[in-house]
Amino acid sequence: MATTSKETAKRLDPETLAASALAIADVEGLEAVTIRRLANQHDVTPMALYRHFSDKNDLLAAIGDRLLADIDLPEPNDDRWDVQLRAVLTAFVDALRPHPKAAGLTLFRILVAEPGLAMAERTMELLTAGGFSVDDAAEVGRQSLCSLITLVTTEPGAGEDTDPVAREDALRMKRAALGALSPRRYPLITAAADTLICPTSTDRYYSLGIDLVVAGIRGVLAERLRAK
Repeated sequence: MATTSKETAKRLDPETLAASALAIADVEGLEAVTIRRLANQHDVTPMALYRHFSDKNDLLAAIGDRLLADIDLPEPNDDRWDVQLRAVLTAFVDALRPHPKAAGLTLFRILVAEPGLAMAERTMELLTAGGFSVDDAAEVGRQSLCSLITLVTTEPGAGEDTDPVAREDALRMKRAALGALSPRRYPLITAAADTLICPTSTDRYYSLGIDLVVAGIRGVLAERLRAK
């Protein structure tokens, strides 16, 4: 017996729909995510989806929640506070890395969705254990997470065409543009043209970015403690 649209709609749930919307965003960007597009993909009417999402903004919020749900928050242990903090921040980045086009949606859901709240609480716990006041921990934690979201959304090459040939052509043109600069005026830029356009190692790109955030946090704390 053929499945009716009504029966299909009953089987749909917000998590399934959010995962489908995320898949669209990963390939085509957030502008391609619409209620109508998602309804067509699941062979239902747009009205069937309005049972779950009031509008596109509500759908985008669900995508943000879906990303945060992928955070594999490490358990507390006996390591130093900054070592544990790096592990927490790494778990956050690991959840976002596969989805650079949608990662920015998590910014507004961290203090709403349960996985985001758990990560924020754990981050502040570690920062206060290191010596920050609660208010300073809130500000440092917020700015650190914002920096890591930006690290993902601005990963060099991540926004290029998903077609491998077209992507490589686009990167080649950008390398050529930097390579055409005067090496006498811009010796370091021309020497590092390949790395500036696309990291030689994506893992190194993210590891270095997280290290910079944690080192910055330690440096700010040291300055605060010296000023007391």
